[in-house]
Amino acid sequence: MPQQKDIVKIAIQMPGAYPQLIQLDQKKPLSAVIKEVCDGWNLPGPDNYALQYADGVQTYITESVSISLGRFVCVFCVLFVRAPLIMAHTLTGFMELMDHGIVSWENVSAVFIKKIASFVNATVLDASIQQVSLAILESMVLSSSSLFQQVKQEVTLERLLSQLQVTDQQIQTKAMALLMALLQTAGHADRQELFVFLGKKNLRQYIYKNIIHSSASVGDEMAHYLYVLQSVTLNHLESRMRMPLDSYNQDQREILHGLRQAAFETESENSLSHERRRSLCAKEFKKLGFSNNSNPGQDLLRAPPGLLALDTMAHFASRYPDAYSRFVLENSSREDKHECPFARSSIQLTLILCEILTSTCGSDYHPIFFAQDQLLDELFCICIQLLNKTWKEMRATQEDFDKVMQVVREQITRTLSSKPTSLELFKNKVNALNYSEILKLRQTERLHQEETLAPPVLELKERLRPELLELIRQQRLNRLCQGTLFRKISSRRRQDKLWHCRLSPNHKVLHFGDVEEETETPTIESLQEKIPVADIKALLTGKDCPHMKEHKGKQTKEVLALAFSVTYDVEEYSLNFIASSRTDFCLWTDGLSVLLGRDMSSECMRSELETLLSMEIKLRLLDLENVPIPDSAPPVPKPPSNFNFCYDFSQAEQ
Repeated sequence: MPQQKDIVKIAIQMPGAYPQLIQLDQKKPLSAVIKEVCDGWNLPGPDNYALQYADGVQTYITESVSISLGRFVCVFCVLFVRAPLIMAHTLTGFMELMDHGIVSWENVSAVFIKKIASFVNATVLDASIQQVSLAILESMVLSSSSLFQQVKQEVTLERLLSQLQVTDQQIQTKAMALLMALLQTAGHADRQELFVFLGKKNLRQYIYKNIIHSSASVGDEMAHYLYVLQSVTLNHLESRMRMPLDSYNQDQREILHGLRQAAFETESENSLSHERRRSLCAKEFKKLGFSNNSNPGQDLLRAPPGLLALDTMAHFASRYPDAYSRFVLENSSREDKHECPFARSSIQLTLILCEILTSTCGSDYHPIFFAQDQLLDELFCICIQLLNKTWKEMRATQEDFDKVMQVVREQITRTLSSKPTSLELFKNKVNALNYSEILKLRQTERLHQEETLAPPVLELKERLRPELLELIRQQRLNRLCQGTLFRKISSRRRQDKLWHCRLSPNHKVLHFGDVEEETETPTIESLQEKIPVADIKALLTGKDCPHMKEHKGKQTKEVLALAFSVTYDVEEYSLNFIASSRTDFCLWTDGLSVLLGRDMSSECMRSELETLLSMEIKLRLLDLENVPIPDSAPPVPKPPSNFNFCYDFSQAEQ
């Protein structure tokens, strides 16, 4: 007889049947209890049923966690197939059980795989069931190559692609996850077959239209799968990238010679002698930029980029023949040291593009990857023309090759980091990012790195600026006091005469007068003419000067850039200058502006101010080297409620 404490009374109910009130013997096997319950309702197959709590957390009652997987799956599929919400929760519970690794995926039956695949293939089914079904199939594929084959046979790929077009982001994400699992697990032949199928079904266009350009933003999980697809697709090119050119391969040799023939219009080579034809080919391969012009295939033995570099060059030559011919002919007409070698540049550029596109990590995919077929080839066509443009901007020589390639790599990397969504947008952005812009960005980043652009440092700069501007003003006035020699304008330049002008030590009078050619700095007393500074009305420069207006059309741009005048009295008279250098022009126009109470505006003043500010800041920050400077000052604490902690020295003295 069982003890009373082992007996509990419970109620058991089932839809469509009268509830049962039974006395449950906790010592009795659970299977026997379920059999008795099934017998009470005349239900066949008690192994297909389980007990579930009706109140609170609706968990299933089992004798141990290690329940038979076949029975577990059978219970799920038979009992709840008609209740979508319960089915979704049941499949989720199954996934959680499998994630714990208690049971191997190898134990899953073919019947179960077919059933889960039917949920995915169904056109009308609850979304929550499809989501978890897709997740289960993904886990199966990633766990075993044998399961990969079974899932591949059961799942309709067309249905997976259609699920990428739905508005439900969770369905999209799970469908993409299963697709990526199939691609990653597949062998070479299966992967090749999948790529061909997905290409025919326009997978790229589906992703670009329904995911990247959908109204909702791309989630982190989807972004990761897009990166996986990008990586798997690029890895598909690795065989070409790792394969060097075979000089005995007729097809490869024809592509190589096709590059030469597309660039140069030559007479019929059949009519030439062997030596003449060989000499002509070597000369043209040299113009193409191959290092080994007698055997250009040697340049393509380097792997990577291997044959991929030959593919990109051939694509450029065939897709954009005018741009290709212009590149080659333009550089072959330059001096040897200034020509940009097409072949050498192309080989290095192909390698750079592969490194940039495959070096990203995490969820850092490129939207442009899904905007264009043959992306690598099309990017190459844009970037090789960018390289030629940058080469000219840098006025590069052959010795600068590595430096130019570093700049081009930076141009491409910075542009791709802005996530352009189309090839045209990439082209516009990368061409706008010219060499001078790269230098500015480098300078700004260097300043940020040195913390010279931190808010406290910028505030310190503004406080120092008036003091340093005053220093420059004094230097300009001192320079005017020293005086300068100027030349007078005449129609016959051989008879140009010199005259000297200087500011009096008290800064109140300008003294000037003619001097001889060999005269050293004249004394202020020897200068007969003078103009009180108080009488000066205006400072004029360039074409606004009276002496430039008198000789309008006769003066060069260089003379105009060095001309300035001061008008005095009632602006009827003027003292006209032509500086001997731009430095003298800046010194005098700044000095005269100071005398007139105006701001200095020359480029020399701006350059000197920045230099002085930079030096002063560095000197003041010497003690803070390697100490991070906060963006804002720390908050000042509130005053204490009382000052009783202060020591009273008066009492101590007594």
